[in-house]
Amino acid sequence: MSTIRKLPIGIQDFEDLRTREFLYVDKTEYVYRLATLGKPYFLGRPRRFGKSLFLSTLKAYFEGKRELFEGLKIAELEKDWTEYPVIYLDFNNAFYDSAETLNEVLNNFLTQYEQQWELEKTTDLISFRFKILIENAAKKIGQKVVVLIDEYDKSLVNTMDKPDVNEKIRDVLKGFYGVLKGADAHLRFVFLTGVTKFSKVSIFSDLNQLIDISLNENFAEICGISETELLQNFQPVIQALAEHRKMSYSEAFAKLKKLYDGYHFAKESEDMYNPFSVLNAFAKMDFAYYWFATGTPTFLTKALKNQNYDIRKFDDDVYISANSVMDYRFENQNLVPLLYQSGYLTIKSYEQDEDAYVLGFPNEEVKYGFFE
Repeated sequence: MSTIRKLPIGIQDFEDLRTREFLYVDKTEYVYRLATLGKPYFLGRPRRFGKSLFLSTLKAYFEGKRELFEGLKIAELEKDWTEYPVIYLDFNNAFYDSAETLNEVLNNFLTQYEQQWELEKTTDLISFRFKILIENAAKKIGQKVVVLIDEYDKSLVNTMDKPDVNEKIRDVLKGFYGVLKGADAHLRFVFLTGVTKFSKVSIFSDLNQLIDISLNENFAEICGISETELLQNFQPVIQALAEHRKMSYSEAFAKLKKLYDGYHFAKESEDMYNPFSVLNAFAKMDFAYYWFATGTPTFLTKALKNQNYDIRKFDDDVYISANSVMDYRFENQNLVPLLYQSGYLTIKSYEQDEDAYVLGFPNEEVKYGFFE
């Protein structure tokens, strides 16, 4: 066991992971590709699938922390390491039960960066203040600003079962995210993560140049662990797990695949393993429903119960049009897109003639977790 590298259980900060020498599955080629090909991006993935770690990797890259990337793929690709002012907004660490709570969180974010760059608070209007912060930071530092937003939709997801509160939160976010379109001249790069694209939030309706890579085959493996990555990075750990559970290596590998593999995030892509469950299985030397036990959002459980949803039908193929698989519309009561976006269903195949995806349970963890 002493030869096994440290596993990054619960570590979502790239700098912390690298300086403390935890095992890192190298995703930095995607960082370079994104940074050189475009500017505003959106990535939708289920919770606990590695979005926060990837965003933290982008942050370290744009802050010019070259030393953290030694030995990684991007070190071979990047020749010019430029330091940019980075605004990093992480919405994971608060519970949103009102528009007032959201405004307080936004106020704290803006205050943090005003103090960091020694800029004056110009107004109490959150959206206008965000705009001025971007403009003044670019002017003072002499470089365009990078904006990274983790779980942009957390406050919307938290309040989906409270329509009145949800609508007020949407109004706040419309104005706040709408700033990014007008500030384009001062922005070097923008990247948002979340679970779904809420149709009535201006980041999607107004910022029409936003590049949604959620279903892009070129970025299908940007989060999660592919089978190739599993075998490249974790063979000694799989062997240790097999020995601890009194199984052969092939039996342990087959069980990992059966329980945690099977996710697809494009029409054609390699199978992806759930990183949260895989790492927990390795850390605890046991197989269990780790992601399902911690990842099920309350609003989804309530919605399934309120609609008397018969989840047994997901044992058969479920069809959904390609243009609705990533969007969420409040007026539409169809839960299937949300079940895909949340990780409870995954793409099984794509029907080109119908321009539709065939969805189903990704693996036994999700399937039997749902049934139980």
